Amino acid sequence: MKRFILEQSDDEFYTSHSGLALAGLCLNRYSKLSRVIGRKMDNNDNLISNIDILRSYLGLLCLGKSDYEAITAMRNDDYFKSSLGITNVPSAERLRQRLDEGADNYLSIVQECSVAMLKNGKVHLTALDTGHIPLDADVFPMDNSCTKKEKVSRTYKGHDGYAPIAAYLGLEGWCLEVELRPGSQHSQEGFIPYMKRVLDKARTLTRKKLLVRLDSGHDAIETRILLRKAEKVSYIIKWNPRREDTSELCRRAFAEGKVTEPRKGKRVALLTIRQRQIHEGETYFFTKVVRFTERTIDKHGQLLLSPDITVDGWWTNLELPEEKIIALYRNHALSEQFHSEFKTDLDLERLPSGKFATNALVMALGAFAYNILRFIGQLGLLGDKSPVRHPGKRRRIKTVIQELIYLAARLIRSGNRLRLRFGYHCPAYQAFTGVYGKLLAGT
Repeated sequence: MKRFILEQSDDEFYTSHSGLALAGLCLNRYSKLSRVIGRKMDNNDNLISNIDILRSYLGLLCLGKSDYEAITAMRNDDYFKSSLGITNVPSAERLRQRLDEGADNYLSIVQECSVAMLKNGKVHLTALDTGHIPLDADVFPMDNSCTKKEKVSRTYKGHDGYAPIAAYLGLEGWCLEVELRPGSQHSQEGFIPYMKRVLDKARTLTRKKLLVRLDSGHDAIETRILLRKAEKVSYIIKWNPRREDTSELCRRAFAEGKVTEPRKGKRVALLTIRQRQIHEGETYFFTKVVRFTERTIDKHGQLLLSPDITVDGWWTNLELPEEKIIALYRNHALSEQFHSEFKTDLDLERLPSGKFATNALVMALGAFAYNILRFIGQLGLLGDKSPVRHPGKRRRIKTVIQELIYLAARLIRSGNRLRLRFGYHCPAYQAFTGVYGKLLAGT
């Protein structure tokens, strides 16, 4: 093996993250962030503007970095500034201070512009085979143990941290809103106003039928009433039996329902029932699909002394066969992957600030960066020119960062123009130029 001679140029400039040019186009061309923040906030810092603060941190998140100190390496990076439209890059201390000071004011602006980017970019929303656009909302725990951060408390996973709730639209998983919550907060607490906001945001992107899918933490009559009254909204909510006696319902399911025997020693009964409930003096009738599974022989062939019976159920207003309802809800588990992309791909498992309001802003900025990277990935990593070989309908955020963001190029200045020159064997060149052209042309 030959040894390499290591050299550092003193006149040429190379960048390892040329893909920030794509992120900058999404941010500045489609979100209107600069215009909105200029209209809603005064800039008290004459040196570093509000928009430079937000662009700088969004740029870090698009590189998969969330710690403030990462901005130090970008202060002398001309390409970082040029690609994102930044005039002055803040120091780590100034970035922390400004995010702390403006957290409450920045939050609503970031949330508004994130959805505006999806709308202006005319993102594609893949529907289910029923014609519904899926809308999944779920809580996911974030481990921030061994810290003294504000409102860190015990989560249902058994560690100290936060329990944010996120809502995703379409099979692509476009993030409509992430709300940071204390770890001990129950899923249903504050959920109704959150869901109202999410439905309003979903309606800015599509007028098609929505299918809202929720887990058993949101099994409450208030949730079902809200969703049944919403226009063109169907729902499937996992039933939480709580302390209900299900023995009579089990007997009825095996007597009246659809009973199958997938294997010897295992019987499955499906039954649809109508249930009457009273809330605030009004009577409502809801539909529930229940499934009882009875096992007398386990999967290893061992006879059981007494039958093992498990029960599952789903509230719904869809008029479909029980098997279809269950299959539609099963796809709700896809949202777990979206959660993991926040925590690992964007490096947001352990949040950077000790202040709750700042961390709430960081999560909102994370959702913004998530949508930017998802948008870039959908445009550039699914076609014939994609450097990724295996087929897919969606690319992980980590894949987008690896294939299109961390792409080496030489930056050449010629007059007032900037030129990016990629290597001859760059596998993502065609995908990169294709995305850049689509973003400039308005997709």
